[in-house]
Amino acid sequence: MERLRTLASWREFAQSTRDAGRRVALVPTMGALHDGHASLVRRARENGDVVMLTSFVNPRQFNDTGDLSRYPHTPVLDADLARDSGVDALVTPTLEEMWPDYPADTLTTVSVRGLGDVLEGVERPGHFDGVASVVAKLFVLSGPCRAYFGEKDFQQLVVVRRMVRDLSFPVEVVGCPTMREPSGLALSSRNSRLSATGRERATALFRALRVARESTAHVSERRALMTEVLRAANVEVAYADIVDVDTLRPLSDGDLRPARALVAGFVEGVRLIDNAVIDLEPRS
Repeated sequence: MERLRTLASWREFAQSTRDAGRRVALVPTMGALHDGHASLVRRARENGDVVMLTSFVNPRQFNDTGDLSRYPHTPVLDADLARDSGVDALVTPTLEEMWPDYPADTLTTVSVRGLGDVLEGVERPGHFDGVASVVAKLFVLSGPCRAYFGEKDFQQLVVVRRMVRDLSFPVEVVGCPTMREPSGLALSSRNSRLSATGRERATALFRALRVARESTAHVSERRALMTEVLRAANVEVAYADIVDVDTLRPLSDGDLRPARALVAGFVEGVRLIDNAVIDLEPRS
């Protein structure tokens, strides 16, 4: 596994891969790797791609400096997991190269209006501007590639797909299924901050989604059911919604469009998110 620490070496590796007739696979991460990230690498390797995994904690997507300071950093373990998963190049750029003006404002920002300012964007203003800006830079540096993202961060996936569509990036975005613990808890770097009791309470997010998925009630009733399950587990609810998969707009009773249920809440002060496909077609 190659270790790339400069933007120049990153560009050179990607271009030489294409020159050799191979396709580049980009797996963007913020480190603190787990099997969810490894599953993205496995998917890329199954497609025969040369895998570049980036590990960069992007400060521009944190509107809470405390949340940024608490984000887990495990560089040695990350390198081991990347190597064992079959990563071809681990990219760890410096903050100075990625955002030369930081902590002063970077004047250029990519914003996907209407998608980045709802749901997570309501309580985390500017979060998806930071996400879109850093992902755009990753795409510019990597060049034509496939980019692999987990569906656990479904809103992020929608934002990135729209950005690629609108700005004509030569990138194929591949969404990959959420990896879960046996309890149903979605794998997340933030789970490391939970106690054993907290992890048990956090399974309420998955249970809320399961209730909504299995219900045949109207959308409004399914929203209420999700909220009820979360509150019963003492999860501080940020939102529990059912939305259109492309626009992220809340659906109404009677809507039969492709739908996604999304939930977010706080357990032991840690913000957690999850989502699931919801079938709104009447069942016989």
